[in-house]
Amino acid sequence: MTEIPSSKGGPREAWITGIGLATSLGEGLDAHWDALNTKTINVDETTFAPYIVHPMTKLSFDAQIPKKGDQRQMEAWQRIGTYAAGLALDSAGVKGNAEILSRMDMIVAAGGGERDLAVDSSIVNANIQGNADPALLNERLMNDLRPTLFLAQLSNLLAGNISIVHGVTGSSRTFMGEESAGVDAARIALARILDGQSDIALVGAAQNSERKEMLMLYEFGDFNLKNKFMPVWERDNGFALGAGGVFLVIESKEHAQARGAKPYAKLTRVFSDHARRKNPGDVTAVLEGLWSKIGAIGENSAIITGATGAAPVTAEERAFLNKHRDIPTRGTATPFGHVVEAQFPLGLALAALSISRGALFPPNDKTGVEIEMTKAPSQIVVIGAGHWRGEGMALVEAV
Repeated sequence: MTEIPSSKGGPREAWITGIGLATSLGEGLDAHWDALNTKTINVDETTFAPYIVHPMTKLSFDAQIPKKGDQRQMEAWQRIGTYAAGLALDSAGVKGNAEILSRMDMIVAAGGGERDLAVDSSIVNANIQGNADPALLNERLMNDLRPTLFLAQLSNLLAGNISIVHGVTGSSRTFMGEESAGVDAARIALARILDGQSDIALVGAAQNSERKEMLMLYEFGDFNLKNKFMPVWERDNGFALGAGGVFLVIESKEHAQARGAKPYAKLTRVFSDHARRKNPGDVTAVLEGLWSKIGAIGENSAIITGATGAAPVTAEERAFLNKHRDIPTRGTATPFGHVVEAQFPLGLALAALSISRGALFPPNDKTGVEIEMTKAPSQIVVIGAGHWRGEGMALVEAV
C-alpha cells in the first residue's frame, strides 16, 4: 500500500477517536466491555419462533434524538443508527461543535427500508380471498400508507436524519450491498483521510433484527438459525439476526492532535474483494490474498471476525483461520448476532475498544477456534465475509 505524506512530511495516519455502540448487549463502551467479559448473550428464541434474534436493548431515544417529531418519522433501524451516531460524536468530543460538524464527512452503510406489515398483510389476504381487482394495489398504496413512509424507505435517509439531528453537514455517501457496504464505508473513509481529501469522518451502519419481513426474506435463502441458539462455531448453518447501531469517528492524526483528541486506535489498512464463490475454496483463497496485503503481523496480534454461521462461507472462513491457529480469534456473531451492514464496523469498533483497554475480551467457544490471549493486543485484524457475497479485511493498531 502506498504511503501518503502528511503536511509534515511523514506518512499520514487515521485515528479512531470516537466509538458509538448500541446493540443487544447494551449502550456505550463500558456496558459492552462488561458484557463481553462476562460472556453475556441476549437472544430471543420465542417471539419469532422458530427463528432466533438478538433483540435491541431498550434505549431512551430522547437522549440522542430530542425531538419527538424526528423520532416519529424514522423507522427503527434509523432511530438506532442516529442514536449510535450521537454516541460516537460524544465519544470523540465533537458533539455540538458546529465548526467541526459542518465539515465532517459522513459515510453510511445502509439496507432498504422496513415494510408496513399491516398493509402488506391486508393486501395479501384480499388477494387470497379473491377480492383483489387490478386497481386494488394502487388504491391501497395511496390510501393506506402514511406519506412519510415513502421517505423513510430511502436508504440515504439514515445519513439525512443524522445530518438533521446532529448537524453533520459535510459530504455524505451511502453504500448499499449488505456486508460489503460496511467494508466499503470504512475503506473509502480511510482512503480519503490518507489522501488528504478529508480530515474527519463519521462512519457506520445500523440494523434492526426484529423484522418479520426480513426474517422471511432470509428464510427464502435458508439462512436463518432456527429453534435453539448456538455459538457461531458450533452451527451447521444459519445466522441469528442482531440489532445494533455502530458508528466510528475517524480522523487524521494531525486533526486529532490539533484539537487535543486521544485515539482509541489507529486504522491502518482496509481492503475489499469479491470471491466468485463458484468452487470450494474460493473464499479461503480470497481471504489469504487479503491477508497477504495487510502487512507484517506481530506476535501480539488477534483476529476479530464477523463470521455469520452461514454455510458454506463460514466453513471456508474457518479453513482460513485454521491456517492461523496461533493467532487468537473472536467471532462477533456469538454475542451480537449478525448485524449485516454493521458487521464490519462492529469488528472495527471492538478492535479499537480492545486495543484501548489493553486486552482482548475472552473466548466464548467450545470448539477450539477461539483461544485465550493474555497479552495486550497491539494489532487486530478485522475480517468480514458476507453470507452471500463480499469479503473484507482491515488492520487496527495501537497508536
